[in-house]
Amino acid sequence: MNPRLILGSASPGRAEVLTRAGLDFAVRVSSVDEDAAVEAARAAGEEVTPARMAALLAQAKAEAVARAVAEEDRGSDEDLLVLGCDSVFELDGIAYGKPHEPEVAISRWREMRGRTGTLHSGHRLVRLRDGATAERTVSTQVRFGAPSEELIRAYAHSGEPLGCAGAFTIDGRGAAFIDGVDGDPQSVIGVSPRALGGLLAELDIDITTLWTHDR
Repeated sequence: MNPRLILGSASPGRAEVLTRAGLDFAVRVSSVDEDAAVEAARAAGEEVTPARMAALLAQAKAEAVARAVAEEDRGSDEDLLVLGCDSVFELDGIAYGKPHEPEVAISRWREMRGRTGTLHSGHRLVRLRDGATAERTVSTQVRFGAPSEELIRAYAHSGEPLGCAGAFTIDGRGAAFIDGVDGDPQSVIGVSPRALGGLLAELDIDITTLWTHDR
């Protein structure tokens, strides 16, 4: 029996990347308190860099979904895999998550324009039947253009960047204000099929076993 992949994320961008990569998967949204997860790591004495934050949150989401799925599917003989992902944007060593509000997005863009930042995308894969895990964080440089104040405000009030780490996208309206990406562009959207292939290989799983059969 081929394994079945569960994406532990509500992100439509991540789902779209995996769909374009020809993968068959289900979606299960996690309910992780992100601030609490980060604070717990710091309380334990860990230095939580922006890259480490992305990895910690991906781990927390994967484990939360794995626990919920294991409880619901108790006794099932399916070979289930849960993929947790999280993205954190870094500029000048500071971690930035989702802006949520237009004025916050505007402030972020004023800082980012004409500069280069790093988007860290954490990936954590959990195999339910034996608890085996694999993790990888992909860090990609993003070079920003210099949109005018009017363009920044229009973009922020479009609503698109409010739910995105770093207040930008490269696969939507924000693409017009990105000069380039150095690294894995799909990881900037939120998930890297290349990284996922590596994680699967660590667990001795061939990614082709997750391919859809409608192509």
